[in-house]
Amino acid sequence: MQTILGANGQIGEELAMALKRDFTSDIRIVGRKPQKVNDTDHILMADLSVRANAIAAVKDSEIAYFTLGLPMDSALWEKQFLQITQNVIDACIVNGTKLVFFDNTYMYPQDGRVLTEQTPFEPVGRKGQVRSEMASLLLKTMETGRLEAVICRAPEFYGSGKTQSITNSLLFDNAKVNKKLKVPLRDDKARSLIWTPDASRATALIGNTPDAFGQTWHLPIDENRPTYKQLIAMASEVYGKPLQYTVIPKFFFKMGAILNSRLKELQELLPRYEHNNIFDDSKFRKHFPDFRPTSFIQGIKQIKNEQEASKHE
Repeated sequence: MQTILGANGQIGEELAMALKRDFTSDIRIVGRKPQKVNDTDHILMADLSVRANAIAAVKDSEIAYFTLGLPMDSALWEKQFLQITQNVIDACIVNGTKLVFFDNTYMYPQDGRVLTEQTPFEPVGRKGQVRSEMASLLLKTMETGRLEAVICRAPEFYGSGKTQSITNSLLFDNAKVNKKLKVPLRDDKARSLIWTPDASRATALIGNTPDAFGQTWHLPIDENRPTYKQLIAMASEVYGKPLQYTVIPKFFFKMGAILNSRLKELQELLPRYEHNNIFDDSKFRKHFPDFRPTSFIQGIKQIKNEQEASKHE
């Protein structure tokens, strides 16, 4: 049995499909409102902020995947995320279950440094601090030898389906409705973006590779790291028309944050858009040379095709 904790977000859904396709049909889907992804999935409703529920959720599981997300709400993250992480760690120890922890880069410095698995945590803002504490808690537990675990870390997403990210909302969502695209802060800085199905496919691979455990892995991306200007040029080619865009300055986000809670929550992520964002995935590439990340052209084509299909539904 392999269990996905938080399986009905984009990463969890893609992970369930990758596991079924490549590794096992014995999959448990856990969440507050779980739904089957594959017809063979088992579902279990559970609030993982309750320790006993977490223990029950991973019972009889060889591997548990932590892909749970919370709304972009700093107070909610501070209240629940670390406790949920502790509960999942405890549950895996109690059940003798291996843990695959899907992580992001919020805890990293948001300047021009190349980001590797050894980059020190220097969180900017409240959500970054929470993610730093979550990852640190897991790393400390791994060091004790009580838990066999692995961290899979992804940069900003782009993708189809339920994918949520700044890039998706400001670029591709606007392209769908023929609005001018919006670029945060700079259009001339390199961006590291991961195609969401690639993130899930790589996480499934790592979870089913025994010698990958006990480590942190940066998940694979297209080796090109385009600027937004270059990304929009690629999208214009795919969409078959020039996509117009405007660069949104920092002060606009600051002013908007006064009245808009979502913009307020985005403030701590803005520094990364002022600098080249170089996410180094060379460790993964060396260990898994047969894995082929999706190219930006391929990804954008899939986004466009899905958008066109949705117009006819």
